[in-house]
Amino acid sequence: MKPIASALLAGLTLTLASGAALAQAYPSKPIRWVVPYPAGGGSDFLARTIGQQLTTQVGQTVLVDNKPGANTAIAASEVARSAPDGYTVLSADNGTMTFNTALYSKLSYNPDKDLTPITLMGRFPMILVAGPSADAKSAKDFLAKAKAAPGKISYGSAGAGSPHHLAMEMLKSRTGVHMVHIPYRGAAPALADLAGGQIPVMMVDMAAGAAFIKSGKIRPLAVANDKRLPQLPDVPTFDELGIKGVESAALVGLVGPAALPADVKATLQKQVAAAIHTPAISQKLIEFGVEPVGSSSADYAALLKSENARWHKLIKDLKITLD
Repeated sequence: MKPIASALLAGLTLTLASGAALAQAYPSKPIRWVVPYPAGGGSDFLARTIGQQLTTQVGQTVLVDNKPGANTAIAASEVARSAPDGYTVLSADNGTMTFNTALYSKLSYNPDKDLTPITLMGRFPMILVAGPSADAKSAKDFLAKAKAAPGKISYGSAGAGSPHHLAMEMLKSRTGVHMVHIPYRGAAPALADLAGGQIPVMMVDMAAGAAFIKSGKIRPLAVANDKRLPQLPDVPTFDELGIKGVESAALVGLVGPAALPADVKATLQKQVAAAIHTPAISQKLIEFGVEPVGSSSADYAALLKSENARWHKLIKDLKITLD
């Protein structure tokens, strides 16, 4: 009986080991992808487009869950408190990872301690656009007129503390121009007023402003990027105009809770980057106005560190606060 018992025991051990290995395989159930904005925006489009491809690759459903509010803090706090198992992830932009800690004296989460960078998914470069009420032929022409009339010209943004707002503040600080900020509840109403002549200019990303630009309702004057945008090949960068240091983009990355296991983080990074670099997905993102990235986790973490140094200084120097 001993050989039989030993064989049975060995078989049972092997079965249990195989079962444990299968139980630990990631992912083995649906992934919840939290987006801190309402459905229909750029972050939502990015998550749903990549998530659909990710579902095909890993064989598990990716469920996009929109949790807007508190300048992304509601969603960020919820993900920070979730189990670090890779089944709850967050689309995190500049506000989530960089701006909020400088704009608020108290925050319900700490991006450095409570969230794990996985990959930078895409960049939404900022564009200076003008409406029909802006009597200017170029960016330099507009800035010259604004400088000659300090405080008399206003600009709109998608909201106080948004990448659109801070991109314009960066331009103001680099050029010495004083303009009055008019914050809106999102890019859509700001663009509507821009096209309607209620405000003269604003910063916007191509994803949000494409329809207005293509229809001729607003005019792109310059891009806050290190190179021209493929969608706007005739629009110069600020650097080309001799205005140095004006580079700004909404950076949307994927993050998870703190203490995310290294192997789970590596799997997520690999699979999400592969989804982004799938030709059909990459082309879809470019057509929407996104610059696809799919960086390594280390590169994304290093970028966040440099972005913190750059933007925190500007926010503190200009005494911008949302408290």
